[in-house]
Amino acid sequence: MKTNQVRIIGGQWRSRIVRFPDAQSLRPTPDRLRETLFNWLGQDLTGKNCLDLFAGSGALGFEAASRGARQVVMVEQDAGVYDALRQTQAMLRAEQVEMHRADAVAFLKSDTRRYDVVFLDPPFKQGWLVRLLPLLPVRLAPDARVYLEAEAGVAMPEGFEMLRKTRAGQVHGLLIKYGQS
Repeated sequence: MKTNQVRIIGGQWRSRIVRFPDAQSLRPTPDRLRETLFNWLGQDLTGKNCLDLFAGSGALGFEAASRGARQVVMVEQDAGVYDALRQTQAMLRAEQVEMHRADAVAFLKSDTRRYDVVFLDPPFKQGWLVRLLPLLPVRLAPDARVYLEAEAGVAMPEGFEMLRKTRAGQVHGLLIKYGQS
């Protein structure tokens, strides 16, 4: 696969290519990790509301939309990356995808919706998870799942529980939830 493109691996847009520009800290979730994640989530996201806070390449958000998510809110701060996401949204005719060019923390503080699935794949080594995880509980629907990627193991903040974890090279993928089982 060429750099600057990823393939949607399941759902209505299976095998469609998503292209994205060069951008600092942009590292799309590899196929293997996405396959594992969507196996964990049950493949079919019909009726789910999803939030992709660091949309980047769009791999996670468009994959969720492809698998039937009712709504996917994608947040991206970089202007060039955001423009590429808008182009992909138009190409796929992804009407269930809502785009926001914004800072992740500011977006979480201003948004009032609740989500069934949240994708958190921030740039590594910048302290994003420490800032964002405490803001998430009020944005989570009952029994919501949060998928996060990190460069190392993540200490679970109070109230969060690790459900699954995997690793691909230097990337750790974790599925977590908030609240009691």
